[in-house]
Amino acid sequence: MRPVSFTVPRGAAPMTVKHILTEIFFMSHSHVSRLKRREGGILLNGAPCYVTARCAPGDTVTAEISDPPDTKRLEGMETPLDVVYEDEWLIVVNKPAGLTVHPERAGGGGSLENALTAHFKEDEFVHTVSRLDRGTSGLLTAAKSGYMHECMIRILHTKHFYKEYLAVVWGSLNEKSGSIELPLAHPEGSNYRMEVRPDGHPCLTEYETVLEFGETSLVRLVPRTGRMHQLRVHMAAVGHPIVGDWLYGEEVPFIDHPALHSSRLVFTHPMTGERIELSAPLPGEIERLIGKK
Repeated sequence: MRPVSFTVPRGAAPMTVKHILTEIFFMSHSHVSRLKRREGGILLNGAPCYVTARCAPGDTVTAEISDPPDTKRLEGMETPLDVVYEDEWLIVVNKPAGLTVHPERAGGGGSLENALTAHFKEDEFVHTVSRLDRGTSGLLTAAKSGYMHECMIRILHTKHFYKEYLAVVWGSLNEKSGSIELPLAHPEGSNYRMEVRPDGHPCLTEYETVLEFGETSLVRLVPRTGRMHQLRVHMAAVGHPIVGDWLYGEEVPFIDHPALHSSRLVFTHPMTGERIELSAPLPGEIERLIGKK
């Protein structure tokens, strides 16, 4: 992974190396501290320097953005991946339902992070940005370094990062589009479930009915906040739980996971400034629910 560089333009006021690192490269203070201890982590005109050094027009500051070589690496497990987008900094995959993201929750069967580790080069490390429940399918973003992870987390829930889901829910919504604004928190004694609570964290979900069929509807959901199980709890709270959601609705014999799919992603690339627009088609099991397959 290439280091990042910045050359002070002609006519610019003198600035310190630290100013360039934090205000131009948007590095956190903890990341800067780690770079200070890393050989070749911060260079001024190709030579090691203090972050207090002042830079004049024409000076170039270079900083390492890859993870340190001694970073602990997950065990790689060869698993087929549906890669939707990839460059030297980021990867976006279309995750199937049933695959957990983190290895500690995989129960020995492997995880998406294990699969990404096998896919990545030796100097690339998995840092998931957007996370999906085991039963949720669709677009998931991972950074290849801690620095890129910081950059992506910074734009989440801003105009520079937009994520859209499709879900099959029970019933027909009276208002075909609108928003659900209900605070969420863990119930007493549980770290897994979420519930609507007056003392919970503010949460906002926008929705729109796409299609109605029989006793169910296909809805488009846009989470404007990113709380655990937000879409599932919000839809259940308004009386339209997601089909197949055994935790907040009821089990059904025809699908063994929530019919929830991360279908569209639009973001501004932190390194290139490019607008990236990606989509993932509905998986077969959800298409069958709406009679498309």
